This record gives sequence, structure tokens and C-alpha cells, in this order.
Amino acid sequence: MGVSGSGKSHVGRLLARRLGVDFIDGDDHHSPASVDKMANGIPLDDADRGEWLETLAGFFADYRRREASVVIACSALKRRYRDTLRGGDDGLAILFLEGDRERLRQRLGGRKEHFFRGDAMLDSQLGDLEPPGRDEAVVVDINQPPEQIVDAFLLALKER
Repeated sequence: MGVSGSGKSHVGRLLARRLGVDFIDGDDHHSPASVDKMANGIPLDDADRGEWLETLAGFFADYRRREASVVIACSALKRRYRDTLRGGDDGLAILFLEGDRERLRQRLGGRKEHFFRGDAMLDSQLGDLEPPGRDEAVVVDINQPPEQIVDAFLLALKER
């Protein structure tokens, strides 16, 4: 989890590959209306995110029913959003990719083919962000190389 530009998709793919499990990018499951809003620089609100979060929670529930694991990249900005996701799997392990605004802005500036655009969108996500405590998630700074982020997360899971 984390705001746009934190590396959720990249780190998520690496983690899934390392674990030998499926990867789902939450961005691929936004409604067309939500994608249009973001492409036009309009931040999503709780109503926009509700159905999307339920869809992702459904993926977690489906994998759990099949006794399989999955890595899903998702912003999960607020605690209640994470609670919705945990509704699909109460044993959900969350990795929070934490970064400062300037670093996130630099990363977003390098994106050319993504619907998320502009400082206002980043500021909106940072404003909505309710950072999880260490009791709720493993918190890792995005300034580390992605492989080290995955290593840190896996080590923290072993220590739980």
C-alpha cells in the first residue's frame, strides 16, 4: 500500500515473483468513471473507492478460499479501506511503502503512460493518507532499492 509513485506495482510484482504467487494490480480494477476522473486530474473520493475496495477484498477472499496466496498492489490510504480489504482475509499482511512528497513527485514526473497525473492528485492522496502504525503494517521507506524492500518485508513477516 501507499500513495501513487511509492512503487506499489513494481515492489508487488517482485514480492509475488519471490513468493511464487499471483500478482494483481489494483489500478487495473478501477471503474472506467474513476479512471476518467483521475486522468482529468480529479481526485477520487470515498464513494469512488468503495466498489473498487470491495472488488479487491473479493480477490483476497477468493484466494483464501482456495488456500492460495496473492499479492495485490492497492493504495489503501485509510484505515477503513484496509479494514475493507481485511474483510476478504483477516490475516492480510500489509506492506506500507512510505515516502516524502518530493521523492514521490519526482517518481510521478517520470511516468508517461499512467492515468494518475499532477501535483493536486498527489496532494489529495497525501491528504487522505492515514499512515498505518507498525501494529497494522510493515512500514518500509521507498528510498531503499526494491529488492531490499521485499527482503525487509519478508523478514518482518517471519518475525511476526
